[in-house]
Amino acid sequence: MMAPLDLFKLIFLAAIWGGSFIFLRVAVPEIGPVMTAMLRVSMAAVVLLVYAKLIGVQLHWRRHLQPFALVAVFAAVIPFSCFSFASLYLPAAYSAVLNSTAPLFGALFSVLWLAERMSLQKLTGLALGVGGVAVLVGAGALVLNVQVLLAAAACLFAAACYAVSSIIVKKTGHSDDGQHIHPIAMATGSMVLGALIMLPLLPWVMPATMPSTRALLCVTALSMLSSGVAQALFIPLIVRIGPTRAMSVSFLIPLFSMLWGYLFLGEAVRLATLGGAGIVLLAMGLVLSASHPEPEDALTVET
Repeated sequence: MMAPLDLFKLIFLAAIWGGSFIFLRVAVPEIGPVMTAMLRVSMAAVVLLVYAKLIGVQLHWRRHLQPFALVAVFAAVIPFSCFSFASLYLPAAYSAVLNSTAPLFGALFSVLWLAERMSLQKLTGLALGVGGVAVLVGAGALVLNVQVLLAAAACLFAAACYAVSSIIVKKTGHSDDGQHIHPIAMATGSMVLGALIMLPLLPWVMPATMPSTRALLCVTALSMLSSGVAQALFIPLIVRIGPTRAMSVSFLIPLFSMLWGYLFLGEAVRLATLGGAGIVLLAMGLVLSASHPEPEDALTVET
């Protein structure tokens, strides 16, 4: 069984990421998709650099540059940009439900690249999770057009990138001499390189007018919480409990998106919301109980 602290971290991450899609809906129309993604990764990099310094984690840039760069591209640059673009055309809950396909991609990639076994219980849990979030948001209620289809495709691509990044963290998150990268070093190095990768785009993505204070506060919260704090928690979880278990957090994100909408925006809670929530919780239980963490000797990290 999963340790209670790890389970609490997953729920806390779902709560943080559930709010991120609402922040995007507010910030992106004023700041722009690419600029929002750039600010998100840059401010998260600053937060993580400070945190790494405070706890004494060494980054060893020359030794770990390649895995840092790979995770930067697949965990930050591409998905942050894709979800920012999608927020222009999709309600927050729909982006969240498409994001919930990440565990399916993660399970597939884990079978291909990590030789994980795909048990019937795990497969059932993953399928239930996607079905549950679809019920949660009322699948099929959105009118389809070219923009919506492109936005949905962007979300699916982003979810696949998140899955790839989790595999990279697990499979190549160590140096050639066999020393493992500290998870906070991976989180920090990837965000810093993500900011540097996006920096050349700055002259072309500046907003035409000064964004409102509300939009700036939303992108700040998105950066500090949904990227900075979340990455500091999530990457160590991938190392501890494995990609499939860690990415099952995606099933809970739409539930929290709707909860925050109810509490702060006065949005109604439908019967489908309660039914979908029950399915999601069942799916989480199946996935988490069907997967097993890596042996302790595989989890040693460099300090």
